[in-house]
Amino acid sequence: MSAIDPRALRSAFGTFMTGVTVVTGKAVDGTVVGFTANSFSSVSLDPPLLLVCPGKFLSSYEAFAGCTQFAVNILAEGQEDVANTFASYKGDRFARVPHRQDALGNLLIDGALTQFSCTTHSVVDAGDHAILIGAVQSFEQRAGRGLGYADGQFFSLGLERAALEHSGNTALGGAIITCGDTVLLERTEAGYRPPQCLAKHRDNLRPTLTRDLEARDLPVKLGPAYSVFDDGKTHCSYFLAAEPFTNNGGFEAHPIGDIRKLKFASQPIADMMNRFALEIQTRSFGLYVGDAQRGDVHHLPERS
Repeated sequence: MSAIDPRALRSAFGTFMTGVTVVTGKAVDGTVVGFTANSFSSVSLDPPLLLVCPGKFLSSYEAFAGCTQFAVNILAEGQEDVANTFASYKGDRFARVPHRQDALGNLLIDGALTQFSCTTHSVVDAGDHAILIGAVQSFEQRAGRGLGYADGQFFSLGLERAALEHSGNTALGGAIITCGDTVLLERTEAGYRPPQCLAKHRDNLRPTLTRDLEARDLPVKLGPAYSVFDDGKTHCSYFLAAEPFTNNGGFEAHPIGDIRKLKFASQPIADMMNRFALEIQTRSFGLYVGDAQRGDVHHLPERS
């Protein structure tokens, strides 16, 4: 049996869509610690147990591996900044994020969709992670939707669903597909554009676009919506996409650094692709929602 490629395995694990949590606790000396995790699961109702999996690479790993209590905060839509803070910020994370302490002494993140306050049930060594099992002592829940995570990026299901609602009669779907440091484009008389196709109904946009790309010898996995706008006649939705599984389907591969030099088929496409060229440098992608002239960018950044 051949060795498993860790990067490929990480990508495969990432196809499972999850929520996003922030796990908080205290070190032996009382220092507050926390990290962002999507490795969360319920375990048992009787007794009430849950688990999270802190990685041994975390600076706070020893604190969580030896803690007697901790909290799990399931983040709500709109809390991407909280997730990023506890994933990568090197300073005082709790100074940047509103929180409170509960009766048990656990730290609960303000605005979280659900908060579980736990005592430690057990810690199990598991490769490059540990399985931290908590006994739920109390929990709080509020109405709303959770922040999603898949394919290395956050997504907001509620925001995307709202953005995809439209009153136009025609729906157009396109895919911004990267291959290394290049992006796949098709040439038209008016200029370049991402691969795209028309669909009769908005509800069929993703499967229609996927089938169209497959028929053009470009099987890809569509990611979150990146730009959604209505030009008055056509509802346009462009999605980020993973690298193609086989080849480029005959499309032209252009260096992302050359995007600003290209002539695009329309000004909205040019604006979208120029924004993409900037955002891919930090992988802090946003979802544009508006019309062909103006709108808002809702940032849904990739977790570090």
